[in-house]
Amino acid sequence: MLDFWGYLGKSSRGFKRYKKPLFMSDLHPSLLPNGLKDLLAPQAEDEANIINRCMGVFSSFGYNRVKPPLVEFEECLLGAGPGETLSAQTFRMMDPVSGRMLGVRADTTAQIARIAGSRLGEEVRPLRLSYAADILRVKASQLRPARQFCQVGCELIGGFKAKDDAEIMLIALKSLSDCGVKNLSIDLTIPSLIDAIFEKEKLNQEDQNAFNALLQKRDRDALAAHDGKAASYLVSLLDVSGVAESSMQALKKLKLPTSVKDNVAQLNSIYEELTSALDAYNLNDISVTIDLIERRGFEYKKGVSFTIFSKDVRGELGRGGRYHIQYADGANEAESATGFSLYMDSIMQAYVSNETQEFQVTSEDESWGSIKAMQEQGLKVIRS
Repeated sequence: MLDFWGYLGKSSRGFKRYKKPLFMSDLHPSLLPNGLKDLLAPQAEDEANIINRCMGVFSSFGYNRVKPPLVEFEECLLGAGPGETLSAQTFRMMDPVSGRMLGVRADTTAQIARIAGSRLGEEVRPLRLSYAADILRVKASQLRPARQFCQVGCELIGGFKAKDDAEIMLIALKSLSDCGVKNLSIDLTIPSLIDAIFEKEKLNQEDQNAFNALLQKRDRDALAAHDGKAASYLVSLLDVSGVAESSMQALKKLKLPTSVKDNVAQLNSIYEELTSALDAYNLNDISVTIDLIERRGFEYKKGVSFTIFSKDVRGELGRGGRYHIQYADGANEAESATGFSLYMDSIMQAYVSNETQEFQVTSEDESWGSIKAMQEQGLKVIRS
């Protein structure tokens, strides 16, 4: 193929051949596409250590590790549920074997949902699955310049109690704490709450877009200037955002539609379970906040969701929340699930390795028996 494009320009015999194919350039061999990088020592080993620690925590709560493939058929990868929101972030290619379009995973949750709804569809619920997998995205963002990074996470499928949501949050926070990440905070939200208010007040799409733009800017004054109950509800939710303990007390006093009050009651139950869990695991130094206006990045979430931050890290460390798994055959109703993904590129910013290992340099003629004896003492042996 490169040789073909190496021909350019008419000659008496058809085409003139250049010495170097047109697609071959003088790029330095270490130059990589934007958003991709080589992970060298000691960072590569640090990442492996973090993953192992996280997977150890997941396993201690009964989560079984699965490993989905890097690419899938496009229609399966981007099917109903978590996958349908990933189209713009997904790399595509043609499968030379089947002739069908393939997609490279841009998020692992969609694949876990597929596995749970198909391969493990007959397994007893609740189903607990964990994973550690690299993902690739079409575009980066200012807060996350990497387009390829590793996700580690858990999914709890078929559990719908407040304690199930609290379990997922606890596992995410304990994993980060065990990796040495300090100054952690978890921000709780209900992404579908605002849509419930829009539906209750029967707002048209134009008004919804206008309110969404103001909410994204957190423009309280502009919201308050609008007439109607919808604006009043949204201003109230904006005003009560903050530290969870005081925020929950204020939320209980608000006059909200019945459907919204039900969601707030569920949030309160999850908050109380989470508080109890953090206390039991001596994680009381983790801040819990509530922000019911925030819903960016939660496009497929259908219930209480969360984002985890650290004061020491730019951007979020992970996201999670409740969502629905839609069965491909349509024979069964959507199944409720909750889970989270932690982002290794962010965690690495806060990770400080305390692990040291001594090296023993020997002569290049050192006997293998002597090298083995030193290795059995926990030393790294370098023949020099």
